[in-house]
Amino acid sequence: MLVSLLPKSTLDRSAQQAIATVGHYVIVLVGLLVILQTVGVDLTTLNVIAGAVGIGIGFGLQNVASNFISGLIILFERPIKIGDRIEVGNVEGDVIEIGARSTTVLTNDNIAIIIPNSKFITENVINWKHRDPRLRFRVAVSVAYGSDVVLVRDLLLNVAKTNPDVLEEPPPSVQLTEFGDNGLQFVLLVWTGSMVYRKGSAGQCAQLRDLRDVQGTQHRDSIPAA
Repeated sequence: MLVSLLPKSTLDRSAQQAIATVGHYVIVLVGLLVILQTVGVDLTTLNVIAGAVGIGIGFGLQNVASNFISGLIILFERPIKIGDRIEVGNVEGDVIEIGARSTTVLTNDNIAIIIPNSKFITENVINWKHRDPRLRFRVAVSVAYGSDVVLVRDLLLNVAKTNPDVLEEPPPSVQLTEFGDNGLQFVLLVWTGSMVYRKGSAGQCAQLRDLRDVQGTQHRDSIPAA
């Protein structure tokens, strides 16, 4: 019933799943108690048995209990949500499902990885889309000594402005960061809301290829490519 009703609400997918998961366990627990009372089982007589069994299996279910409690924390505090781009340990991908005991992350290779929920509580988690989907990239570029720094700046800004993945606000900027051993070190700072899935070296290589294309066609003799 919850599964059919929640999609009609104004809640986002993460909140819907949190309510559905908790509701499922509550309904199962209440149903089990009702069945036991219906068949005439005195629940008070189960206290001693439950205590003995609990001690016996408690040690073996520590990880299960830890993951379950961690799952409830994730569902209510929502440090991660369905659709978030995250990194935990060596795993990076999109959150596609948050369960009571584990969370499923889909990598760029379309591989679903099941991660115990306790890892999201006990380890550092990078959430690339936690509060704001925008990210700032730092693209390092080296040019030869003697190059026109104003021309370098203009070329970098032009590459950024012509890239459809780069946001106009906040605007791109260029910084001269270092006088390196082999040339001047510049950093192009750009904001994007769509390149979270292509961050890191892939995005930098694409930007550098664009820059070198511009250099090769317009300023081949002015700024040697590093």
